[in-house]
Amino acid sequence: MEPPVHCIRDLFRQLGLADRPAEIAAFLTRHRPLPAKTVLADAPIWSAAQSRFLGEGIAENADWAQVVSELDVSLRDFAPVRQRPQERSAPQQV
Repeated sequence: MEPPVHCIRDLFRQLGLADRPAEIAAFLTRHRPLPAKTVLADAPIWSAAQSRFLGEGIAENADWAQVVSELDVSLRDFAPVRQRPQERSAPQQV
């Protein structure tokens, strides 16, 4: 299995949302749980452009599909939000 093309930070940037790990965690905490019957792209938290992008990302099985699916799961999950290892910020060099 090949690694995903994009990570959650890339997706948040693409959606025009803040993409720092703490901001992503706050977004997920604020907007979940997403009701089970709600399709991710139809959730009222998105603008029309964001909704279209998310829907097309899944429908076309685009290179965004895996990370969009991960976002979908994260918005339905009650567990504390944690960063995946590849999403952690690199240490700042001084």
